[in-house]
Amino acid sequence: MALVEQYTRVRVVSDAAETPSLPVALRYDPAVDPATVTVSFPHATGGGDRSFPRSLLEEGLRAPAQSGKVRIWPCGRVQTVVECHAPDAVSVIQFDSTDLIRFLRRTYTAGARYEAELTGPARSGPAPAPAPATTGPAPAVTRPAEPKVSG
Repeated sequence: MALVEQYTRVRVVSDAAETPSLPVALRYDPAVDPATVTVSFPHATGGGDRSFPRSLLEEGLRAPAQSGKVRIWPCGRVQTVVECHAPDAVSVIQFDSTDLIRFLRRTYTAGARYEAELTGPARSGPAPAPAPATTGPAPAVTRPAEPKVSG
């Protein structure tokens, strides 16, 4: 099984004096969609899942990136902001970038493992026969003509 699930805490970005810290789950399942990651919020906070391209998460760690209703950008050296738009609300959360980097590394390892499971083990049969040797002169190598220099 190649499912990756990583729990971490995020800060909700708002204009409130106190910014709450919430637990979230980062999920990746290559059997469902190898190009998508999901952030799952706890049900006590209104819950819900936000899915977006894994490549967007990787791009957003280095520079501002957007796909559809999700924007991701680095915030200083150690934080990353994820902004998700829904019909009735906008959520802005801040991650420690190291948590996202660790998660992405695990997704690439899991994706490669899943691909290997699909293709199966390498065949261990006899080696293919070598190509027959050719006889006769070697093909001529042509070189471009030297440019004429007028002077």
